[in-house]
Amino acid sequence: MTTKLLEGERALVTGCGGGIGRGIAKALKAEGATVLGSDIAPPPAEDGIDFLAADLAPRDGWKTLLDGAIARLGSISLFVHAASPRRQEVDTPLSVSEDTWDAMTGINLRAGFFLAREVGRHMRERGTKGRILLITSMHRETPRNLPHYSASKAGMTMVMKELARTLAPDGIRVNAIAPGAIPGGGFVASNLSELVANIPIGRPGTPDDIAQVAVALLSERFGRYVVGTTVEVDGGLGLMSWIPAKA
Repeated sequence: MTTKLLEGERALVTGCGGGIGRGIAKALKAEGATVLGSDIAPPPAEDGIDFLAADLAPRDGWKTLLDGAIARLGSISLFVHAASPRRQEVDTPLSVSEDTWDAMTGINLRAGFFLAREVGRHMRERGTKGRILLITSMHRETPRNLPHYSASKAGMTMVMKELARTLAPDGIRVNAIAPGAIPGGGFVASNLSELVANIPIGRPGTPDDIAQVAVALLSERFGRYVVGTTVEVDGGLGLMSWIPAKA
């Protein structure tokens, strides 16, 4: 019998109600991990994912989630931060509001950092050689007409590197995945055919495309020497320049 890649691991996955987070939670469970997912709304019951409702928008939302997750799981050896507010195409550089800015950066960057840091502290105190994965975006480096989104993902990238350098001596690996165009979850394609025409591989991505890379990075079979790295999973979209600026 083949041993599953994540047998015996205990995982917390944010943003598991749909999209990329849901895909990752399902994939980790399939590879043997005990998975606790969190979001505002639960994933479909047929996924069989243990669920803890959480709102990361309030300043203490991340702490409430972490306390509840540790109480439920006992310990955490894998953490994935995939939560992110839905993006609205009208929130361009000259129109995005302060409230929208705060909501996006609060969940992506503030909650993402403090969750990852405190999970890392939890792992270190228990001598757990755990793994932390942040879901960023190809737009951490390229404009998206959504400055709050791009800025938060760029910030998450540096948070990942800072934590990776700090926690690696304790055997805790921190990395990121930068997805390309993955319809569903927070991303809704306004013109899918135009989008696909600009993806060299010829199709949009799926949550499972991201989830399989997540499994590899979080496993010790394939990811054991990967630290402080962002893996782009975008079908080649990052090679193109196709998003026009908007007011």
